[in-house]
Parts: sequence; C-alpha cells; structure tokens
Amino acid sequence: MQNALIDQVSAAEHLADAKWISRPGSVPPAGCRPAPVFRRTFELQGPVHEAQLTITAHGVYEAFINGTRVGDQELTPGLTSYAKTLYVQQYDVTALLRSGENELTVVLSDGWFRGRTGAHRVPDSFGTETALLAALTGRLEDSAFSVVTDDSWETGLGTIVAADLMDGQTTDLRHTGRTVWGPVVLSTGPLTKDRSRLGYSPAPPVRKAEQYRPVRIERLPSGRQIVDFGQDLNGWVELRALGPADTTVVLTHGEALDPEGDLTLDHLDITVLPGLPPLPVGQVDRVTLRGVPGDVFEPRHTSHGFRYVAVDGLHHDLEEHDLVAHQVRSDMRHTGSFACSNDRLDALHRIAVASWRSNTLDVPTDCPQRERWGYTGDFQIFARSAAFLDDIDGFAAKWLQSLRDDQHADGKVTNVAPDCGIEAEPVVPISFDGSAGWGDAVTIIPWELFRAYGDPAVLEESFPAMTAWVDFVAATARSGRHASRAARGAAQEHEQYIWDTGWHWGEWLEPDVPFSPQADPAIVATAYFARSAQLVADAASVLGDVEATERYSALATRVVEAWRTEFLDDDGTLTVPTQANHVRALAFGLVPAELVEPTADALVELVERNGNHLGTGFLSTGMLLPVLAGHGYADVAHNVLFQDGEPGWMVMLERGATTVWEAWNGIDADGRPHESLNHYSKGAVIDFLHTVVAGIAPAAPGYRSVTFRPRPDPRVTWAEGSIETRHGLVRSRWEVQDGRMRLRTQTPDGVAATVHLPDGRVVEAEPGAHSWESDLPVVAPRPRYERTSAPDAVETPDPASGLTWGRLDPERTVFGDLLGDPAAVAVLERAIPGITSNPMVDMARPIPFGQVLPLATDGLEDDQRSAVWAGLAAL
Repeated sequence: MQNALIDQVSAAEHLADAKWISRPGSVPPAGCRPAPVFRRTFELQGPVHEAQLTITAHGVYEAFINGTRVGDQELTPGLTSYAKTLYVQQYDVTALLRSGENELTVVLSDGWFRGRTGAHRVPDSFGTETALLAALTGRLEDSAFSVVTDDSWETGLGTIVAADLMDGQTTDLRHTGRTVWGPVVLSTGPLTKDRSRLGYSPAPPVRKAEQYRPVRIERLPSGRQIVDFGQDLNGWVELRALGPADTTVVLTHGEALDPEGDLTLDHLDITVLPGLPPLPVGQVDRVTLRGVPGDVFEPRHTSHGFRYVAVDGLHHDLEEHDLVAHQVRSDMRHTGSFACSNDRLDALHRIAVASWRSNTLDVPTDCPQRERWGYTGDFQIFARSAAFLDDIDGFAAKWLQSLRDDQHADGKVTNVAPDCGIEAEPVVPISFDGSAGWGDAVTIIPWELFRAYGDPAVLEESFPAMTAWVDFVAATARSGRHASRAARGAAQEHEQYIWDTGWHWGEWLEPDVPFSPQADPAIVATAYFARSAQLVADAASVLGDVEATERYSALATRVVEAWRTEFLDDDGTLTVPTQANHVRALAFGLVPAELVEPTADALVELVERNGNHLGTGFLSTGMLLPVLAGHGYADVAHNVLFQDGEPGWMVMLERGATTVWEAWNGIDADGRPHESLNHYSKGAVIDFLHTVVAGIAPAAPGYRSVTFRPRPDPRVTWAEGSIETRHGLVRSRWEVQDGRMRLRTQTPDGVAATVHLPDGRVVEAEPGAHSWESDLPVVAPRPRYERTSAPDAVETPDPASGLTWGRLDPERTVFGDLLGDPAAVAVLERAIPGITSNPMVDMARPIPFGQVLPLATDGLEDDQRSAVWAGLAAL
C-alpha cells in the first residue's frame, strides 16, 4: 500500500508544510529515556474520501489515529546514515478517519538515532534530540484538508517510561490515559534543516513475521519461570494474562541456559579491554501492571536476540497460550529452496536460513543481541547465499546507500554501515575502518546483486564508491610498507602493489591461529586488492566505460603479479600455506593456469592432513567447499561438510543449534555457551548446497541462462533446489538409484541452460522442463593424505620467571608508559623492529605491559622472548 500511494511528488514536497517538533526538557541518561507521545486533535466536516499520512522521525515512531495503530510496519523509519539519508513512510489512513472529532497521536522513542548502538553500546550516534515530522493530508467530498506537525501539537509522557533497542523497554500500564499534555517545541537540531536527506526506502518494510509458541515452560526454585521458544530469533515477546495491579514483571532474553537450567548472558557480555568491567548485553523488558483484564504487554520499541526468556515477578504459572515470540525482520520475498535426502544437510540449511533472516532487521546485522552492527564483512560473505534465499535487491540497495553515505573522503570504507555506535573518544584509540575483506563489500556486493538480478543500475549507482575504494587501497599500497618488508632494505618494484599497512581483521577466527594485529596482512589484503580491482574493471565493462575497464584491468593484473612474486613459489607452494590462502588463491584467480592443479592438490593435502576438518577463518570458510568442488574435489568437500567435531558445521547440529554460531564451539562439549549463538556468516556454506548439491547457478547475470551441475555424493540419494528469478522459476531435482542418476530441470521462457551430467556429457537445453539419465562414473580411488598427528604439548617456558624488576612493573606499568620510555622502546625495537610505530599499539596503551608482551612477542624464538623480558627488567 505504501508503494501504491507514492507518486511523483518527492518526500520533501509531501512534508514541505510540516515542521520538526520535539519534547522540551532535559534528556535522561541513555537507557532511561521515556518515549513521549505527541498529539493533535482536529475536526473534519464530512466523510473522508481519501487520506494519507506521510511521516518520519529522528527516533522510532508509532502512529495512531483515533486509537487505532497506523499500518503494520515496525521500528520505523529504520536505520540509515541519518546525516545523509532519512526515509519517509506513507500510509493510506482513509478508513481510520471519521466525520467530526479526530485524534492523531505518535509515540516516539530513541531508536537507532539516539539509543545505544554497536558493540560498545554507544548512545547519541546521530544526535541528542528526538524529533517528529508528519503530514496528514486528504480529501473530503468537496474540499481538501491537511494536518501537519507544528507548534499547535501537544506532547506528554505515556506508558513507555524507558525504551532502548539494546537495553529493552519499560512500560507502566498504570499510566494509561493519564498523560499530562503540554506544548511541543520546534526542533532546531542541525539535521532538521536539511530536507534533501528525505526519500523513500527501496527496501521492504520491517514487519512481524514468524511466530513461536513456547515448547517448554519451567519454574525454578527461585520462582523464576524459564520459557523456551525452541528457536533463536530476533524480536520480542507478547505477554498476556498479566496479573494483579502494581505487579512488576521482568522479561530477560537470552540464548542459552546454565547447568542449573537458569538463563545465562555471560557469553554475550563484551569486555572492551582487559581489566575493564564487561558491558552487559541488556535485553530486559519490564512491565508494571494495572490489573485490568485484557491488557497485553508487547514492547514494540526494542528488539532482542533470544531463544529463552526468563520471567520474574509472576506468581501464576504461565501457559503456552499466555505468550508468543514475534520474529521482527525486513519482509523480503522468499525466492529459493533446498531439500535433500540427508536430514543433517536439511537441518544445516534450516539453521543457516534462520540465522540470516533473524539478522535482517532493516540492515544485515552480524548478530541480533550484543553488537547488532551492519558489519561490511559479514554481508559480503553471505550476499550470494542471501540472494538465492530471498529477493535482497531492495534490502541490499538500502544498505549500500548507507555504505556510500559513510565512505570516507579518501575512499576508505567503514567497518560497519550505517557507521554508528562509535565513541568520540574510544577506549581503544584506533579506527577499524578500511580492512581488507570488509571494505571490499563496496565492490563485491554490487557485483553479487548484478549477478543475481542482472540490473546494471546497481553497478552504475555504486561505481564511484567502488573506484574510490580501489583508488584508496592503491594509494595505501604505494605509500606504506610493513615493518617486516622494510627490514629487507630497499623496496622492490612489485611492492607498490602490495597492501600491507593499516588495520586488518585478516582471516579472523582462523582455527588455532591467534589474532595478531602486528602480523603482516599482505597475503590476504593484496588478494582482495586484486579481486576488487578486477570487479571494478568488470563493472566498467558492463557500463561501457572503456577507459576505466582498461585502467582497472591493468591494475588488477599488476596486483596479481605482485601477489605471485611475493607469495607464490615456482612450484605453486604458497609462502603462507594455510587452507584460507589456498582457497583465496583459487577463488580469486591469483594462481597461473599451469599451477592451478598443484595448488588445488595442496589445498586437499592441507584438508586431509587436518582430518578433513576445515582450517579456514571468517573470510574464506564460505568459499572452501565450492572451491574444492570446482577443482574436481567434490568428494573432499563433502567429507569436510559431514565432518563431526570442532571445527565444523555438524557439531552445531549435534549440540542443538537453531541458528549458526559465531564460534565453532558456540556450545562446547561441556554444554557451556561461547560468543554469539546467532551469527549468520558461517552459514554461507549453503551456497555449496545450492550450487553443488542441488547444482543450480546463473550462467549469465540475472539467470538469463543457467548452469545445472549437481555433484552427487553417496551420503545424499536425492536433492532438489529452486529459485524464483526475474525471468521465472528455475528448478532442479535429481535422484540416484542403482548407480544411475535421473536429473530433472526446469527453466522459464527465454532462459536456456547448460546441463553437466555425471558421465561427462554436456547438454545445451532449451527453455522448459527436461529430464536426463546418466551413469555415475566409476572413480578410481586416489591416494589420501594421512592425518598429521597433533604434536605432543610442549611446555612453553615463562620468560618472566625469576626476574627482578627495577623501575618497571609488568602488572602496573601500562604499555603506553612503556612507549614513552626511550630505553624501553630501544629494547622493544631491537627485538621487534617497527613495533612502536605500528598503529595497532594504540589498542594496547591502557593495558599493563605484562599482558601485552606475550602477544607482541608470540612470533619470536624462546631466547629472543626471554631477552626482551630481561632487557625491560634491567631498566
């Protein structure tokens, strides 16, 4: 209905006569701020023939006309980079108005504009004053009417006495009907002057979607009731059967239970730096009752990531019908499906889908509980899988607008988009913007949208941001050298294309590899430099920009050559031979044709010597299985997929996951939770299920032509998949029986297909439905690499043992003071050249150096580490 109402009149024009209004008075601390109500009464002289409400806010609003809620959208106007873009909603409200007296009321809470956001729960990201802008316009039989926000409105406090998206919502139902009305003020906030920001969102609205009833309710000896909804989700709980007046009921939301069966939130707390108290995750709703039958508590000005809810304060036992959990997310159209004979693969697909959709509350968040940030890296990893599951075109376009809005003037891309929840004076005084694999979202996601939907408009709209990013990376590569390279002497010619400075997350969460921000990031960063340069060249080619195509193609070639010079030996051996680096080398085309086969074999060796366990981290895990299958090792890919134990996907299912975890040991073998239990990025493995198991992939952008190439595995006897493309339905189904596979495919009118059959035949198929049969090839067994046994644990000597300290105290002297001591700096620089000038040391300044040195000296030999400690102790 919203789209049907929007005509050629811009949002700014619809609101031209409206003024921004606010509630006067002081602002309470974050998390304790009420949601004021704004009101305007007016009289209409006759029946209403047509009426629409055009509205937006700095904050989150709910509108009501004559006591009836307007529309079914939630948490409007949503999250954007408010300084550049603010979306406006329009509603058909004809049926809500009447002849005679009418009342328009709006509830306004902090939302993302002024509430807490991000890992560090920072408030006031976009301003310190919430404000409302609205226009109600319509037509009577022979006249028009208009009601706009101005100083004739009233404001007061309603039932919501505190509301924050992260902390939760506190409601006092005893305040119902007792609002004391007073005058509004015209808002003078700096953003209210710029109406060029106003527009209509390309994304589908946020709505309540799936509903979950309790699968178990248990009362603990403490009196607390634990409600299990059986599914990790994002949203809130609607509670009925509230109880007697003056009772306060507390609902605490979480993902896991402790050994006693009580709710635990400890794994979700964030510690900014060692020694500082953890930041609580929040997620607590409270309601004080007035004892009126039929009252319902539904906290629509907050959201939570949870499976369990702990209910305190209710004396009566809850029943299943007393409460329901609402999933709240962007209402994207579901387009893709997958199913197969293997229950575990179906379950894996199900939890990946659940994790993705519960992280689509207006932006693609990393998790729905403790950070809730639109991390650039997470979305670029999952974008291809998401585009199979849902029509993400408008959703991603909205997010890309925020990414472009927040891009730095020099082309650097922010760590999160919208760029909120960032302290003005952070405890960790460093920017996390501009990391390889994260910033590259600005090139990868537009290309994935073009691949999925075939519309070059997304490339045209994003092209300036794409080129700005690659130009920033190129300039950074030219101007900086990592300390390890500087120690080699004069720079070689190829080093101007090696990206090895700045902040980088690297492969992040690579199993058994500790994160070392001082380490050389070049093998990962330069690979993404090459990838993004090539994507810009490809985009320029699509857009017909010959000069840019040639320029960025040449740049990509030079970067690839530099990567090979620095990291690839003549026999195909990588200088940093990890699974992740081999995956990237093959996926990004960094290896010359003659070395592709030995590089793929080296990857297989790494996998099999690791017991068929993955060893990839954040960036390359989603690419691992498709890369193996694409280079002739579908059997190895399936072995990794089905591998039990950590790290792997099957262990999540074995331990009861209903969404994908952030850590491979999200629930460890002892049942203890770790990190977020709803982090969708590792779910990118389902691209393998879509493209390799079901065997569906676009052969041309937008599925103008299709490739069917399923790779059967003995553990799967049938599989099917489908996707609703812009041209129509594409479908595949195969079954294996008695050594033969029967494959059925379907493409819409105008969409031809190339079909790869297991017996080696390649068939060109016309549009429509087809069926083929094929013998499964008899594959000669190949030698398998034996698993490398884990080395016996070696006790690492303590380099600080037995030392007598002089003027420095490793438990009290912080690392920042060490950097201000010339003698201490000399000791550090002798052992680790460049350490004191590395931008990462700023993170460690407030930390006692006794906690920093073990990490900083991790790459040194034992005698070198001991020398550093002894040298500092002697000062």
